[in-house]
Amino acid sequence: MDIDKKITDDLVANDISFVTTVPCKQLAGVIEHIDARDGIFHIPSNKEDEGMGLCAGAWMGGKRPAIIMQNTAVGVTINTLATLIQYYRMPLPMLISYRGELREPIACQVEMAVHTKALLAQLNIPTYHFHHQSDVEELDAILKYTFMCNKPVAILTDANFWGGYGDQ
Repeated sequence: MDIDKKITDDLVANDISFVTTVPCKQLAGVIEHIDARDGIFHIPSNKEDEGMGLCAGAWMGGKRPAIIMQNTAVGVTINTLATLIQYYRMPLPMLISYRGELREPIACQVEMAVHTKALLAQLNIPTYHFHHQSDVEELDAILKYTFMCNKPVAILTDANFWGGYGDQ
């Protein structure tokens, strides 16, 4: 199964027509698919909280948005999530590469991994952890859920989901 294509297909099937992304090596394939897909307006962001602001504008303009980002910046987005996305009951699927777990080659990634799930739980954001490639089969239902209840939803995708860290 082509995971990147499946994710992109599910976004399109759920009428998500605006996606903002912040670069991450694990997410590079899905970002390429999104960038090439007709029907998705893709705007790269410099920072995750900036991307959430863009998604809020897209939602207010009648588009269904999503953000693709790395978990190491979840802390940066707390204010934007609480005072904009949640306060105004905006649905926002957040596809998040979950860096810093077992076999992570970059030590600084580990510190944020320790806090990611706790921060999302503190904000009462429904969170799903994709560890195996077969977990992607839940994405369609998760996307439907976020737009049904007008809530942000976090989908954490770890290195195992993306195929590991190479030779390690």
